Amino acid sequence: MGSILHLESVTSTQDIARDMPVGSVVMADHQTAGRGRLEHRWEAPPGTALLVSFVLAPNPILSLAAGVAAAEACGEGVRLKWPNDLLRDGLKVGGILVEATAFKAVCGIGINLSWAPAGAATLGQPRDQVIERLVPAVERWSSAPPAEVLTRWRQLSDTIGRRVRVMLPDGDFEGVAQDINERGELMVDGNAISAGSLIHLAE
Repeated sequence: MGSILHLESVTSTQDIARDMPVGSVVMADHQTAGRGRLEHRWEAPPGTALLVSFVLAPNPILSLAAGVAAAEACGEGVRLKWPNDLLRDGLKVGGILVEATAFKAVCGIGINLSWAPAGAATLGQPRDQVIERLVPAVERWSSAPPAEVLTRWRQLSDTIGRRVRVMLPDGDFEGVAQDINERGELMVDGNAISAGSLIHLAE
């Protein structure tokens, strides 16, 4: 992994990283047009979040690998919600966005450090400490054998074993999240879910 390009304000770290070579890392103090999955906005006041994008080799389960890396970098108590959310005490503390081409993948990671929108959580740790742990963790897990990534993801999962609501373009359904398969798809009552939104239902 190369040195970190640290910028003050950008539209999105993804926009900057997209034109950079594999191994690049882009971090910003503020994003004016940050985004998450499914065109959701990612908003945070300047200096309150870790906003970073990694340019990596393509990997079909990169989103899960990045989740493992980010959860480990955040430390104990941070769990994973399929497909790409970081949870603390059941509330979202961060998220992951992977945009891939045939030649490279840009993996954005956002973590609420000292501010969070209503209904979300903060990590309450200094950014420098988190990024210091995150860079080697991303490097390790993005190149780890898929079986190792899936095993660690299961250990950190807050989704597996829970009753969930899956929201898809053609309708919603509820069921029990049983496992993830070798492609990283979530198995819900025997159905393989590759995309969509997920809600954890009350126990």
